[in-house]
Amino acid sequence: MSTAKPDTIVLIHGFWVTPRSWENWIPYYQNKGFRVLAPAYPGFEVEVEALNADPTPIEELTVPAIIQSLEKLIDNLGTNPILMGHSAGGVFTQILLDHGYGAAGVAINSAPTEGVTALPLSQVKATFPVLKNPANRHKAVDFTYDQWRYAFTNTFPETEARALYERYHVPASGHVFFDSALANVHPGHADTHVNYRNHDRAPLLFVAGEHDHLMPPKIQRSNAKHYKAPGTVTEVVEFPGRSHLMPAQAGWEEIADHALNWALDHS
Repeated sequence: MSTAKPDTIVLIHGFWVTPRSWENWIPYYQNKGFRVLAPAYPGFEVEVEALNADPTPIEELTVPAIIQSLEKLIDNLGTNPILMGHSAGGVFTQILLDHGYGAAGVAINSAPTEGVTALPLSQVKATFPVLKNPANRHKAVDFTYDQWRYAFTNTFPETEARALYERYHVPASGHVFFDSALANVHPGHADTHVNYRNHDRAPLLFVAGEHDHLMPPKIQRSNAKHYKAPGTVTEVVEFPGRSHLMPAQAGWEEIADHALNWALDHS
């Protein structure tokens, strides 16, 4: 039985951003000797500017297509990597762990998986621009700068928040967002279903930001409490003063180091 530690890290981005949101973490982990991949969702293999000009790939996005592309990527690696996902990427990290992928998983400011019913008021306000109009279910839905600032960068300096909006922001899939929001009222399992009693799931850490409006700490704690399988490791850590866009917030190195050290210790 091999005791070698993972040498590969897969970074999974969330909604309203692309793999560009990991641009600080990729060289940071590479300089520590890791192979680092930050795959795009299907159709997102273009720059931010191109997706904003033509959001068709966003409109056509589905969760099964995302998971299939990630599983194919990991199958071809020849090793079992550490998985780290931010926001919706945290959901995809949990699904991959449930499917037997990953030596350990870190879900940063994760969106909820099916069955998590906590609904903080700040999350209602942050997601209202999408959910207020049922027609958005068939669209790629933008955030205005003010909406982005509330949801992603509420504790950032103004100039930094605006610069990151220009550099990172793309529309999000209304289809996927609505289906996730309604996962607990639809009959049968939704695309964001995981088996919370899976005994074979790798260790999982939820990372919460104290002032995250979009996916507050209450969501992370509720999600973690749903995991019931004895013998599996599920933990939550909360960082003070942090907003939703933690991978790009000043001091992100502390988050990156904690996530990596935890994953290595538990893989």
